[in-house]
Amino acid sequence: MGRVTTALRELRGAQKSAKGVSLYSRFVNRPAGRYLAAGSYALGLTPNQVTLVSAAFSFAAAAAVALTAPSWGLGIAVWAALAVGFAFDSADGQLARLRGGGSAAGEWLDHVVDCAKLTALHSCVLIAFYRFPDAYGTGGAGWLLVPLGFQFAAIVTFFGGLLTEKLKPRTAPGSPAAAPSTVRAVALLPVDYGVFCLVFLLLGGGGLFRWAYAGLGVVAGLFLLAFLAKWYRELSAVPR
Repeated sequence: MGRVTTALRELRGAQKSAKGVSLYSRFVNRPAGRYLAAGSYALGLTPNQVTLVSAAFSFAAAAAVALTAPSWGLGIAVWAALAVGFAFDSADGQLARLRGGGSAAGEWLDHVVDCAKLTALHSCVLIAFYRFPDAYGTGGAGWLLVPLGFQFAAIVTFFGGLLTEKLKPRTAPGSPAAAPSTVRAVALLPVDYGVFCLVFLLLGGGGLFRWAYAGLGVVAGLFLLAFLAKWYRELSAVPR
């Protein structure tokens, strides 16, 4: 317990900026990840091992969606596995900072797993819509395009945001961090991965899940357009 307590104390002072982070990630996922990071540190796990734990929970949940007929029990299990996987996704970076900093290979692994997780989850929803059309009300072929569109928006947003951060000039060392905006934190909730995970609680509702999932997909598409315009404008101001 002593190692966990010490790790938690150090982690509280080594958190990333809350700028551009939704309320869920700031007040739910990061704190949960902090406890998981402290526990992982006490167990002697490496950040890469924690990343793989995150992947195991996330891919198991995605596979369950594709292979199992929808039910309320399945929805709870899938949501729980996705939420735990997301918390471990936060824990790997926190553990890396606790151990003195991460590596390029570790960051690469983290981003590859994140991209694979998004791709797999939406692909498995598409498979579920195809395998269980009566349960989801997806007998029309048009419904199979919804997961593809959602996947497109999610992956382009992920890649675009990552590339924008790499291309923007780095803040000078010692510069004060910008204060997080509560309005922005609330506005980002519809496209927060943790909020997206909550929709799987509706799996037992069949059509209810279908419409909630499709609604979040439309929102993701609208946010993508807004993000692309914002990122292009920001990068256009960067001198070559």
